[in-house]
Order: sequence, then structure tokens, then C-alpha cells
Amino acid sequence: MDASSRIDTAAVEAVDDRLLPTAVGSEPIRQIQFVESGKRIAVPSTRIFRQSVIVTGRWLQIARIQDEERIEGRCVENPKEFTQALSKSGLPADIFTFAQKIWESVPNYPYHFEQDNVAAIPITTYEDWFQKRIGNDVKQNVKKSGKRGLVVQCVPFNDGLVRDIMVVFNETPVRQGRLFWHYGKNFDTVKRETSDRLNRSIFIGAYFKNELVGFVKLLRTGCIADIVLFVCKEEHRDKKAANALIAKSVDVCVRDGIRFLTYAQFFYQKKSSSSLAEFKRRNGFEPIWFPRYYIALTARGSLGLKLNLHHGIKGILPERVVDALRAIRSRVLAAAESRQ
Repeated sequence: MDASSRIDTAAVEAVDDRLLPTAVGSEPIRQIQFVESGKRIAVPSTRIFRQSVIVTGRWLQIARIQDEERIEGRCVENPKEFTQALSKSGLPADIFTFAQKIWESVPNYPYHFEQDNVAAIPITTYEDWFQKRIGNDVKQNVKKSGKRGLVVQCVPFNDGLVRDIMVVFNETPVRQGRLFWHYGKNFDTVKRETSDRLNRSIFIGAYFKNELVGFVKLLRTGCIADIVLFVCKEEHRDKKAANALIAKSVDVCVRDGIRFLTYAQFFYQKKSSSSLAEFKRRNGFEPIWFPRYYIALTARGSLGLKLNLHHGIKGILPERVVDALRAIRSRVLAAAESRQ
């Protein structure tokens, strides 16, 4: 239950500045280090109308606003002017994508769009969540966590917490059938990545006999609190820390007047069901749909949109093939872990 791929995207640093002709409203292109799904890669970037735009992809270059879900208000006020500036900036992009905010379900712009989604709990009161949004199994788990000695509370960010988080990270190299990209990181790296946007962050820890057995990092952006890190120890699964941490997160959102508690996507591309989606559903999350736009900037971009290549290889493979490949990956990783 890790949303950390999203927090990693903020771990960037400039490695090279290349002064190029730029459009009005944009700045010179530079290369930055960008961490996506645990891998650090160098990507071209520039700023257009005060927004940082990065480009990723191989055959098809996709431009997007860096950390757009963490920006308050609309990221793109005038898509026509923005794409014109992007096209003139020299940034090597075939397609530009951006999304409306989650409360803007009706498309506002005359461009090609697809329905994107986020897993969210609309926040009213804690009683509403506990009584109406979750099943009896989760209610019982929340109660069991306290009876079994679990203490869940907001905690200050300091070096002690970082060291405790490292212990949680290093419990196992494989989570959810994938290599866990936080496994084995040193203290400085963990501190740098977990302290991103610290002024808008809330850390919630679950403790058993003073041992951190799970934690959540909430990142507040306007009326949204987003779960950007959520990791629990497998060793203490019986303490029901995951359910207790969600319960405390809801309580914190009520306290702070938050409208939505979000946790990455509910439905992922070519993955309509999973244990993570079921966990979210059982804990009161629901999918909220909103438009995501894709604007072709080049002829190759137009062709890519027609062939559905803007979603990568997963966009053209049948769902059963993608599921089979995931299953093979999980078995290979499980076998490798058992041999260690």
C-alpha cells in the first residue's frame, strides 16, 4: 500500500542548463534528475507561465506539468496559449497532457480527453465515514488495533522518525509483487525524499510498544489531503495498522477542514481489479472521475494518439496479456526473495 512513486517525482535537481531560444512565458531548457517509480532518470524541463514542465517517454515524448496534482488551483488557465508557448520553447515534446481538478467533472476545453480517476474519501464527519462508508470488517479492524496495543498519532518529522521509517522500508525488498524502491536507501536519501514539502505535510505513525509498525504521510494541497506515503510492516499485519492509519487520516481531515482524502488512483490502466483497489474500497475510498486532456504538438503526437501509444506498451496490449505479465513478474520476484 505504497503511494511513494508520487512523492518520488518531486525529488529533482538540476544537472545541466542549456540556454536555448525560448517562447514568451517560458524559460531556458535544462536537464533535471527525475525519479519515477523508483528510477532516477534525466529529463528535459522548462518553465512556462510559472509552471515547471517535464518531458518523459522514449518513442513518444509526453510533456506534463511536474507534480500537477500538488498545485493549488488550475495548472493551465489558457490551454491554447500554454501549448503555443510549449511548442515554441524548444522542449522536445510530441504530446502535452494536463488534467482538471477532481471537483471539475465536466470538460471545460475542446480538446481530446480521457477519463482519469483518483481514489478519494469525501470528508464530512468521522462518524459518517465510520458508520456509512466502511464495512463491518474494517470497523472491527479499527477497534482491534487499539485492543491489540496499537497507538496511532500524529508525529513530528525529525531524525528519529526518519530512522524509524528506514526500518519499515527495509523490512522486505518486495511489496505487492514488485521490487520496493525504498528498500536499502541510506539515511540522507530517505530524509531528503520524505521531507519534501514539509510545510504542507502531516505524518501519522502507528506504534506497537514504541516500535513504528506503519506510517502515513499526508500532503495538503488546498482542500485535498493526499496520501503520498503509506507503508506498514508485514510482521505486524495482525495489529491492523493499515485500517487504523486510514481512520486517523480521516480524523485529521475532519479536524483540519479537508474536503477530500485521496490515495493515488482507484482504477489503474489495464488493471480494473487488484488487492489494493479492494483495500481502498473497503476503507471507504471511491473513484472520482475527471477529464485528462492530450494535445498533440507534432505529427508523431497525432499518430500516437490515434494508435493509443500515449499510454505506452500497456495501451495496446490486451488486458489479459498485461495481467499475465504481472503474474509472471510477481512469481519471479517471490521466487528470488525466497532464495535470499
